[in-house]
Amino acid sequence: MIRNKVVDLLKASTLPAGQAGLGEEVCVMGWVRTKRDGKNICFIAVNDGSVIHNIQAVVDVNNFDAELLKSISTGACVSITGTLVQSQGKGQSCEIQAKKIEVFGTADESFPLQKKGHTLEFLREIAHLRPRTNTFGAVFRIRHHMAFAIHKFFNDKGFFYLHTPIITGSDAEGAGELFHVTTLDLKSTPKNPFYRVEKLLLPL
Repeated sequence: MIRNKVVDLLKASTLPAGQAGLGEEVCVMGWVRTKRDGKNICFIAVNDGSVIHNIQAVVDVNNFDAELLKSISTGACVSITGTLVQSQGKGQSCEIQAKKIEVFGTADESFPLQKKGHTLEFLREIAHLRPRTNTFGAVFRIRHHMAFAIHKFFNDKGFFYLHTPIITGSDAEGAGELFHVTTLDLKSTPKNPFYRVEKLLLPL
């Protein structure tokens, strides 16, 4: 089964022929944002990072092993295969009627990104999980588009993007042997013994 991105599935009604659309079998892989359990049905919101919005999978609990569904919680990594249909509820245009679920990795109750608001100070402590939040997801997407637009502008003008050496005061791995950077006239340096000439080094 070919994996489908969430961003493409949410645009199912506008996809060209040959791509996943309503009524077709799809497979989405990502992290569980939320899970709501009902008596006969549970709803799993999955996100794969391709877009901020989640896609909802509707699961008939009678068709799946209870232990499997119990192992799925916020933060778990899953693969869900099913039919893409028009959503009957509010908040999303389409959803997946789950037929097959595979759990790649579980997350216990200590998983920090639960369904609640998180302060920026708290997110600083879990930098490896920040991209999964809506706040940082939006910031990183804006940064990406801005950087891409700047690079495209100069590329179209015939410029080249070069990674130039960085001027730093650290002398690591013999970088100080390259050359010295100073504003002083080296042919007539100050004679004052208390005047120290700082050496800025340019590493490779």
